[in-house]
Amino acid sequence: MRVFYPIALFLYGVTMLQGSDPGHDNLAPATAALQAGQADHAMELLNSLPQSAQVHNLKCRVQFTLDHWDAAAEECQQAVNMDGSNSDFHLWLGRALGERADHASFMNAYSIGKRVGVEFEQSVQLNPRNAEALADLGEFDASAPGIVGGGTDKAQKVVDQLDKLDAARAEELRGRIADQQKDFDAGEKHFKQAISESQRPEFQWMTLASFYRRRQRWNDLESAVENGFKAAQRDRRGGVALFNGASALIRSNRNPALAVKLLETYLAGGYQTEEAPTFVAHTQLARLKAQLGDKQGARQERDAALALAHDYRPAQELKY
Repeated sequence: MRVFYPIALFLYGVTMLQGSDPGHDNLAPATAALQAGQADHAMELLNSLPQSAQVHNLKCRVQFTLDHWDAAAEECQQAVNMDGSNSDFHLWLGRALGERADHASFMNAYSIGKRVGVEFEQSVQLNPRNAEALADLGEFDASAPGIVGGGTDKAQKVVDQLDKLDAARAEELRGRIADQQKDFDAGEKHFKQAISESQRPEFQWMTLASFYRRRQRWNDLESAVENGFKAAQRDRRGGVALFNGASALIRSNRNPALAVKLLETYLAGGYQTEEAPTFVAHTQLARLKAQLGDKQGARQERDAALALAHDYRPAQELKY
């Protein structure tokens, strides 16, 4: 799935607490725990609350961070069942279903995949100015085959809508469409234009880095990550871009020392969000430190991850 813009989703979580129901105030500690990567604590708090659409949505998002795709989809479905008029509830259901489809068998992926686009479309219909939903819908359309509802022609229509709301996201989507059509020169041009259009270019630098990873342009990948790192130093909310950059390096098996630096800077920055779960960052650091020969550091990072999310399987499977 796509790389998220965390601040928009964090603000969404805050907005959800501002409804007319006084009980919404009780969601604040759970939301804060989710953003801090305290999955166990967040779920404990949510289980103590009366079940509502908002509670089910937050449970979905906790399960999402834990890679529990079936549980996440079930919770998000409950949120939609209880409040089908909320654009963001449909958005999160689409995301959970998308991950569920990515990890399902071929036949199950086909049936689930058709629902993903439907949920994103419903989210956009309910709120045509929901740039997050438009971006997810556009990425789905650009990458999914027509048999499950995708298509680059549909993605191009989403570009036209995004142009009016977020020029950087629109350029990113143009890049994804060109990439899907194997017009890699055009894709690179659009990803670079997104950097120029963005007020928070560290995220677009890391998107460009991911493009270079797919093209196996290793030197360009590392250069883009370095530029994203520099841009993030000027934005206290840009730490998640460091997480994204480290992920691109890890997936490419490139420059583990730089990946460690990015993750440690993210964790020390004091602005973590659910889009880059703290326990996932600790798990990645554990692997990297083991790779670099620091077994004690690896154990410490693994233990830090499990202290936040005891049943996060990638951390459980680390044997140091």
